Amino acid sequence: MEEFTGSWRLIDSQNFDNYMRELGVSFATRQVGNVIKPTTVIKLDGDKVTLQTVSTFRNTEINFELDKQFNEHTVDDRECKTIVSLEGGKLVQVQKWDGKQTTLIREIKDDKLLLTLTFNDVVSVRTYEKETL
Repeated sequence: MEEFTGSWRLIDSQNFDNYMRELGVSFATRQVGNVIKPTTVIKLDGDKVTLQTVSTFRNTEINFELDKQFNEHTVDDRECKTIVSLEGGKLVQVQKWDGKQTTLIREIKDDKLLLTLTFNDVVSVRTYEKETL
């Protein structure tokens, strides 16, 4: 889990518009989502994990413990039952709402944080670079 901690800046995004469209995100919100370059901050305090997304559009924060379900209000206004697990060195986040499910998988590859988002048959990969202080 330690390897995920720190501040990560978005440097590349593939197929994110299609992913947002599949989720039902409005055109206006998708336009903003396609141009902002958010920073993800992951902190660890014992068993508690804080995951912040910071951008010029909107900031979000979720606090959770691994393998324990929690309520998440997403940046695109979905109310989800979410669980995050550590599976094979990957942080796997599953969001469920209205009979639907999306999966967000974070993994470290070549010193980059890869975020793979999957909903139905649409896959988006976003690449983050660790910021040094």
